[in-house]
Amino acid sequence: MPENNKVLPLDVDSDYSIPGRFEESNSEFLEPVTSKPKNRLIVMVVISSIIISSVFFSYYFINQEKIDSQIIQNMNLNPEEILVRQYGVGEFGSAHAHAAIAVFINGDQINYGLEEYQISSKYIHFENSNPYVIHRHATNASLELLFSSFGMSIMADCIQLHSKLFCTEENQTLRFFVNGEEFHSDISQYIFDHNDKIMISLGDIKSISKHITYVESLQIPNIPKKTTQNTGNLISI
Repeated sequence: MPENNKVLPLDVDSDYSIPGRFEESNSEFLEPVTSKPKNRLIVMVVISSIIISSVFFSYYFINQEKIDSQIIQNMNLNPEEILVRQYGVGEFGSAHAHAAIAVFINGDQINYGLEEYQISSKYIHFENSNPYVIHRHATNASLELLFSSFGMSIMADCIQLHSKLFCTEENQTLRFFVNGEEFHSDISQYIFDHNDKIMISLGDIKSISKHITYVESLQIPNIPKKTTQNTGNLISI
């Protein structure tokens, strides 16, 4: 009699993953079945993160290119040209004003009449070997533009002149005055008006009043009036 091969396997060899056998298995040893909606949510979160990251990095690299371009552009500019752009300085001749200035460091006045300080910027400068009269020939030309043109800068407690740094010590201050009144902002950003009198003092407080009196005594030349040009013959009627 032929052997019957159609015999169900013993329980120990059973494959409980076959449909209809799950109820016969020991379900507490089986891993829980993950639902499809949860998997779909995870996929959507991953895709969204990828899209957001792509948009962010695209935006970053586009703007980074602009930043790099600006840096390269500034590298080709000299310090004066950078400040001209920063302050929006007008064209040469767009303004004309005179002011007096005196800067004292430990009681000594800087002599701006020396050649190294004369006409160092066309926009704002000293000229004709005068040691205190500033000429401003453009709108928005700040004192920083003047100072930087000959290697000077003013910080919170220090004045740098060329390679030398002068800072306040005990019982000393760095103070600014415009027309006899103390100026509490950054004096470097000040854009003076005609006939202004500016005093900067680094040193002993006791000497400030004497320095202010000196600056108030300085004479400021008037601005020359422009002469009108006759473009044709006079007509008599």
